[in-house]
Amino acid sequence: MVRDKKSFYISLILFFASIALNIPFPNDHSYSGKIAVFNIIVNSEHGLRYVGIISLSLLILSLYFLWISLGKYRARLIVIAIIIAMILPPFLVKSYQKTFATGIYAITYDRDKSNCRFNMKNEETLHAECELPFKNYGRTDVQFKVEFYDQFEDDVQMVSLLNKNGLNVVTLYGNERKIVKIKMNIDVSKIENHIDSGEATDVNIIIRSGNKSRKL
Repeated sequence: MVRDKKSFYISLILFFASIALNIPFPNDHSYSGKIAVFNIIVNSEHGLRYVGIISLSLLILSLYFLWISLGKYRARLIVIAIIIAMILPPFLVKSYQKTFATGIYAITYDRDKSNCRFNMKNEETLHAECELPFKNYGRTDVQFKVEFYDQFEDDVQMVSLLNKNGLNVVTLYGNERKIVKIKMNIDVSKIENHIDSGEATDVNIIIRSGNKSRKL
C-alpha cells in the first residue's frame, strides 16, 4: 500500500506537527465569528491567527505527501487522516484533563451554553445576570477567579463591565459540574456610551488562580 516510505514518513511528521500546534490548551481560541478549516481556527479577534495558518499549511502538506506515498486507497486514507486531524486535538485535551491535569488546568468551560443578560435598573445602575457552565475533571477542589473580556477592543463595553466590582470567585469541588450564576448591580454613572440592555452568548472569560491563567 505504501510505495514511497520517505514521503510517508514526511507526511507523518508534518501531520503530528500540525496536530501539536492545533491542540486547544491551555487557552481556547474559539469565539463567535471564527473561521475554521478542518477544525483549525485561522483567524482571531485581532485578525489572522498565524499559528492556525501554519497548522493548516502543515496539515495540507502532510496530506499531499501522504497522497504521493500511497499506491492504493488514497482517497479513503486522506479522508480518514482529515477526520483524525479534526477530532484528535480536543480528544487529547479531554484525556489529559481527566487523567493528569490539576488546578485550573482540569477545568473545562462550556462556552456555547454561556450567557449574560443586562438591563438598566435605574438611571445609574445596570443589572447583570450570567450563567457560566464549568466542569472540574480533577479529584481535588479548585478555586479560581473569573475575568470577563469583550471580544473586540473597539466594542462598546459589555461583559467587561462585570469586572467593575472586582473579579468573581468560583469554587468547584472535585469532579463537580456546575452552572455558576452571577448576579450584580454595576454603577455606570461615570461610564460614557454604556449599554442600556442586551444579551451576550459565547461569553469570553479568563480564569485565574495565583500566577496561572487560562483564556477560555
